[in-house]
Amino acid sequence: MVLPTLAIVGRPNVGKSTIFNRMIGERISIVEDTPGVTRDRIYGKAEWLGREFALIDTGGIDIGDEPFLDQIADQAEIAIDEADVILFLTSVEAGVTDADEKVAQILYRADKPVVLAVNKVDNPERRQDIYDFYSLGFGEPYPISGTHGIGLGDVLDAVFAGFPAEGSGDDDDSIKFSFIGRPNVGKSSLVNAILGEERVIVSPIEGTTRDAIDTKFTHGDQEFTMIDTAGIRKRGKVYENTEKYAVMRALRAIDRSDVVLVVLNAEEGIREQDKKVAGYAHEAGRGIIIVVNKWDTLKEKDNHTMQEFEAHIRSEFQYLEYAPIVFVSAKTKQRLQNLPGMIQTVSENQNRRIQSAVLNDVLLDALAVTPTPTINGKRLRIYYMTQVAVKPPTFVVFVNDPDLLHFSYERFLINQLRQTFDFEGTPIHLIARNRK
Repeated sequence: MVLPTLAIVGRPNVGKSTIFNRMIGERISIVEDTPGVTRDRIYGKAEWLGREFALIDTGGIDIGDEPFLDQIADQAEIAIDEADVILFLTSVEAGVTDADEKVAQILYRADKPVVLAVNKVDNPERRQDIYDFYSLGFGEPYPISGTHGIGLGDVLDAVFAGFPAEGSGDDDDSIKFSFIGRPNVGKSSLVNAILGEERVIVSPIEGTTRDAIDTKFTHGDQEFTMIDTAGIRKRGKVYENTEKYAVMRALRAIDRSDVVLVVLNAEEGIREQDKKVAGYAHEAGRGIIIVVNKWDTLKEKDNHTMQEFEAHIRSEFQYLEYAPIVFVSAKTKQRLQNLPGMIQTVSENQNRRIQSAVLNDVLLDALAVTPTPTINGKRLRIYYMTQVAVKPPTFVVFVNDPDLLHFSYERFLINQLRQTFDFEGTPIHLIARNRK
C-alpha cells in the first residue's frame, strides 16, 4: 500500500527543515538561519501513533529576486502535486507576509487538504499573535515550536484527519512489479517489449521517463500490474528538480510492488549505483529478479560469457544471492517470454507459508547437522520456530538468549530453509525471541 504523503510548504526561513527533522526523528535536512538554504526537496518516512507516512521537505517559496527562487517554487509545486495533505508553515516572528500570501495562492490551486501551522511560538505571549493568520483562508492556525517540539501532536492529528482512509489504494489481486535501475538501462524499452506495443516513451536520453506509469496486462490466467519508473541517479548527480521527483516516484513504486526487477545494462556492466538501487528493494523486503538488459549488444560472446557475467553479479551483489538472474534484450525480445512466469513464481514464494510442525522438523535436522554455537561459555539453545508473516517470509525462533544467535548461525538457518523450501527471489527475515 502506498504511504500517505505530507508535504511541508512555506516561504523561506519559517523552519520547514526543523519541523521535518522533528517528524523524521533524525537530522536529515540542513538547518540554518538563512533564507533559501533548503533548495532541494528532501524525502523521508515518519510515524505517528503507529502509522507510517511519507514526508517531503520543500525549499521555500518567495516572490523576491533571491537566487533559486523560481526553482524552489517549481520543487514546491511538484511536492504539492504529490502530497495527500499539505502542511502550510508560517512564522509568528514576521507575521503574515506578502510571501505567505503568494504561497496561499499556490495552495488554493492545489485543491488538497491544507493544515496551517504558525512556527516559532516558543512562549505563551506569542500565542496571541497567531490570529492574524486566519486571513490566509485556511481555517484555524496551529501554534507550534519546531525547536522545542511544542504543538506537533495537534498538527499531526489534523494531518491524519486529511489522509486517505487506511487500507485504501491498491486492493486488486494483480501481481504488481516494477522496473528499477539507473537511467538509460532500458526500463521503458522492456515495458514496451513485454506489452508488444508502444505504451511508454522510449528515448536514449537519460531521464526521459519522469513519472511512474502503471499498465495492466494478463499472462495466462494471471493479471499483472507493471510499474515503469524513472531511473534512480546518484544523489550527487541529481541536478534537475524533476530528477529528484523521479527518485521519489521510484522509491514509492518499490513500496507498491510485490516484485522488483533490478535492471542492469550488459554494455556498461555493474556500477556502484546499481548496488544502491538494488539495496532499496532488498531493504524493503520485496521479491527481486535481476534483469540484465541489452544482452544482444555484446559482440564477443561465447559459451562462458553468461556464466562469467552471472558469477560477477553474484560477487558484486552478495546480499542478493536469492535473486534469480535473467539475460534479456528488449530490442530482440530475447527471453522476455520468461519474465511473467518468473515474476509469478517469486510472488508465490513471497507469500509461501510453512506449517510450524514442518518447520520444526527442519530445525531439528539443522541442529543435528550443525549444533548451536557456544559464546563466552554459554550455549545457544533453540526451542522452536514458527512463521509469523509473509511478503517477505518472516520466521521467529524462540531461544534461551537472543544475543547468542550469531549472524553466521542465523545465515545457516536461513540457508536450511532455502534448501528445503522454494524461496527463490525473496529475502527471508529471521527474528530471535526469548522463550519467556
